[in-house]
Parts: sequence; C-alpha cells; structure tokens
Amino acid sequence: MGQVNKEVNVSVFNSPFELGLRMVYLLSAIRPLAVDLQKLILLDYAAVYSGDLGGPQSLHTPVPYRGNEMLSRRALIEEGLHLMSTRGLVDARLDSQGISYVAGPNALALVGSASAPYFMQLTERCRWAAERFAQIDSISLTQEFNEMGHRWGAEIEGSEDKAQ
Repeated sequence: MGQVNKEVNVSVFNSPFELGLRMVYLLSAIRPLAVDLQKLILLDYAAVYSGDLGGPQSLHTPVPYRGNEMLSRRALIEEGLHLMSTRGLVDARLDSQGISYVAGPNALALVGSASAPYFMQLTERCRWAAERFAQIDSISLTQEFNEMGHRWGAEIEGSEDKAQ
C-alpha cells in the first residue's frame, strides 16, 4: 500500500485560531471581568485598530471599510472561543444575562510566555482597550462604536474623493 499524500490548506490569518488567541489576550487584560460576545467583538476591534480610537498605533494596517470587520468576525470569534475553551484558556459562564467569557486557568501562562514583538504589542493594545472600554456596558459600547464607524466611513470616502 502506498502512502496517501494529502495537502491540507490551513489559514492562520483571520482564522478561529488567530481570533481565539486574541480573545485569550483580551480576557487576560480584563480579568476578572466576564464579558459577553458583543463586547469581545468590540474590544477585539479596539485592540487591533487602536489608532482609530485615540490609542496607540494600530496593531494591523488600517484598511478601508475596516468597521465592517466587526460584523464579519462574530462567527470566527465564537469558534475561536470554543477552541480556546478546550485548552483551558477561556471559560464560558451561563447566567441570567446569557453567556459571558473569562480568562481560563491557563490564559495567564500563555500570555506571559509569548515574547515575540507582535505578542508584546498585542498585550499592550489589549491592556489599553481594557482600560479604555471594559467598564462600558455592551449596548453603550456598541452605540459608541457604531457612531465612530460612520465617521471612519466618511473619512475614508472623503479621502478617496480627494484622490480622484
């Protein structure tokens, strides 16, 4: 019998793994708070595009229509949270308010062990996002981000008009 050679294409960028890993960093930064999925989506955006929100330089290159990323990442973040929960990096809690997430027992060990420049910057951005936004309830934070999103869209559209 011959060996079957199957090539598997695994995407790391914008994958449940990448987003789940960022959730571990975010939840570690806001511990001991438990937060819902909506707030995690917003905090993730704040950590990645902190420059849009008056924070440190953005972790990722600001792309046009980046505000729409908040809508498209929900399922990936949910998958990432599930993946990280299977490793003790994230814990899910169910109460009268619904499902909320906290840093799992292994989260701090992971966050403390990564020393690559990207992870050091991610830690800094997550701490900034936690300090700036963690105490705001999800509904108010969603409204605030929606209002900012309209401005980002206008700024991008305005700069494109000038370029033509």
